Amino acid sequence: MRHRAAPASGYRAGMAAGERIAEIFGRAGVTASLHVVDVDDGREVAVRADEQTVIASVFKILLVLEFARQASAGQLDPAERILVRAADRLGGWGVAGCSDDAEVSLRDLAYFAMSVSDNTAADLLLRRVGADVLPMLAAELDLPRTRIVGGPRQLVETMLADVGARDAAEFARIFPTLSEQRVRAMRVFDPGHTTSSTAREMTRLLGLVWRDEAGPAPACAMVRELMSRQLFWTRLASGFPPGVHVAAKTGTLPGLHLEAGVAEYPDGGRYAMAVFARTDRLNARRIDVDLAMGEAARAAVEELRGT
Repeated sequence: MRHRAAPASGYRAGMAAGERIAEIFGRAGVTASLHVVDVDDGREVAVRADEQTVIASVFKILLVLEFARQASAGQLDPAERILVRAADRLGGWGVAGCSDDAEVSLRDLAYFAMSVSDNTAADLLLRRVGADVLPMLAAELDLPRTRIVGGPRQLVETMLADVGARDAAEFARIFPTLSEQRVRAMRVFDPGHTTSSTAREMTRLLGLVWRDEAGPAPACAMVRELMSRQLFWTRLASGFPPGVHVAAKTGTLPGLHLEAGVAEYPDGGRYAMAVFARTDRLNARRIDVDLAMGEAARAAVEELRGT
């Protein structure tokens, strides 16, 4: 455990970090919100941290936390087997991309949901833990601006309806023909109509998990371990040197690059981070934006560490 003097109540980092972060985001051509907070003493760096923002797959942190809490309480068996059929598949990574039926445990659904952001795994896990439970969990953890609207299946169904597509194949044909304005008008991009939160509330959630205050200690430990197994490293993790452990969860939609996670330093320093970036164009493969997110997060952490 670290031993250091507590900061004055309400401490916020100075202007230097804010200016540096603004320059980083400006160079990448994005509008972004950022919140970085010391997990143990509450010092923070905040940039537009209270803006309501679509969080997409970042919501899977709450989903897996609820699964872990129920497993810890004996309400479900993490080894329970689930058969993933063709009708369950939403496309993408993990079991979502399987050609044949696959049988996996609930625990492995949680692993796929966190490690490769598997939407099918998340949808099936949400069905098992209960979609109505997540809003109650957010309220219990004092996350009043965290809005959970269904899961991945509801998101896909909303996107199909908004473009008038009957299925995923028809959506894939229609979507490239839409104007940027038409795409931006879809409900999945409107924080008031889809799952959304703020950068500050996501770091609060992570702080609770890392301090074992979001549920039983074994449940929080499970979430931390699963987040540490995420395979995508180009966002927050890209900004930190070897020796700094970053556990995180991404979220992505066209024009939206999102991630929340925790950086842990060898000296015991722990920093919860949330960076939500919006590009002017809808290109989802902007490695420069991903790298800017990591650079900005590290700038904020360095401010808090006085380096």
